[in-house]
Amino acid sequence: MEKKMQKEGTGVKEKARQKMGKKLLNNLGLKLVSIFLAVVIWFAVVMISNPKDSVTFSGITVNLVNTELLDSEDKLYEVQDNSDKVRVTVEAPRKVINQLRSSDIIAEADVSRLTEVNTIAINCSLLNNAVEISSITSNPDVVRLKVEDKASKWVNIKRNTVGEVAEGYMVYSIVSDDTRMVISGPESVISRVDHAGIEMDVSGATDNVSGNAEIRFYDSEGNLIDDTDIIRNADSMHVEVTIYAMKEVPVEALATGTPAEGYLMTGVVECEPSTVVLAGTASALADVNKVSVTIDITGESEDEERSILLRPYLDSGIRFADSNFNGKINAIVHIEPSVERTLTISGRNVSVANLPEGFELEFGEGQLTYRLRISGLDHAVSAVEQSTVQGTLDIGAWMQEQNMSELREGNYEIPIVFELPGNVAIENEISARVTISRIDEEDEE
Repeated sequence: MEKKMQKEGTGVKEKARQKMGKKLLNNLGLKLVSIFLAVVIWFAVVMISNPKDSVTFSGITVNLVNTELLDSEDKLYEVQDNSDKVRVTVEAPRKVINQLRSSDIIAEADVSRLTEVNTIAINCSLLNNAVEISSITSNPDVVRLKVEDKASKWVNIKRNTVGEVAEGYMVYSIVSDDTRMVISGPESVISRVDHAGIEMDVSGATDNVSGNAEIRFYDSEGNLIDDTDIIRNADSMHVEVTIYAMKEVPVEALATGTPAEGYLMTGVVECEPSTVVLAGTASALADVNKVSVTIDITGESEDEERSILLRPYLDSGIRFADSNFNGKINAIVHIEPSVERTLTISGRNVSVANLPEGFELEFGEGQLTYRLRISGLDHAVSAVEQSTVQGTLDIGAWMQEQNMSELREGNYEIPIVFELPGNVAIENEISARVTISRIDEEDEE
């Protein structure tokens, strides 16, 4: 009985399915067309009330993320061709489009996705993820990078001036806070840097100049290098320029002491250079008219040549204007043998002076000539003409030497004083034998 009832139930269900299938398939084409038309009508209604539109924003900056991955590998990057500035196009319903601003756009490039050709795909989105959009794209769609190893090194800082100081002045020194600095950046740039340089304008200066000077970088040939990618701890540096007045003065060498016996100094002292240019403040140079040095020639029998440092002979505030001058001069004191010569001087060349009134003087017999020995340098001794040499018996001077207040009659030997050039010496003393007597009054009459 149960089996029969189950069989009858199954048959009823089967008949119901068949009946439902006939209803669904009945006028199937008409039903599909109805569905399609319903969708079209819905879409049209939507489009009419809130149609799809698009907008493009220019100059959107792409934010690079995870750049520390390059830093950890000591690498630096540079964006090529401004590829981090893109145009972003958004497709969305018009209501959304009308409310969008460029500040709503996010453009990112993840450095972790850097390709072998150094490009990174750009991912664009909106700040508000809940806003419904159809699409968002950028042009270009990748950021192009130049990736290099990071390099650093120390470079010297060269200091220079530009312009000309006032006439009669000079740049004595340039001092900056530092003489070296460390720089870093892309290896291709850092490898080209030979030195840093700073300049200070001194046009027309008559006093010290100071200020901050911009630091620039140069290659080995002195060409300026674009320092956009160079990292340093300062862009400028304090500089002080010392300006000094200049004055050219002669160098004078003075001989001290006495040469060896039988030798004389000629009086000629040569200095090379014969002048020097000094530098200092105008007040320090005002009273400097020469530089005098000394040379000791004691016991010398030939020309004495010395190399002398001038620095000890200058005041502390005075320097040499020429930085290449070593501060030394070469001085030569000329020394020659002394020569002797005997002159025969006629008695007629000897005169009497300062004989007190009331006295007369008569030369003793046999004094027609006097033999005078002289010495000195050869050219000086040879130049003496014996016929022109004059001698004098100065009675007044002789009386003073003898402490004689009144002249008395008698026979005396009185020295003759001969007139010779200052560079010729007399080696022997010559005296004249004379008789001094009073003049009789009768003789006067």
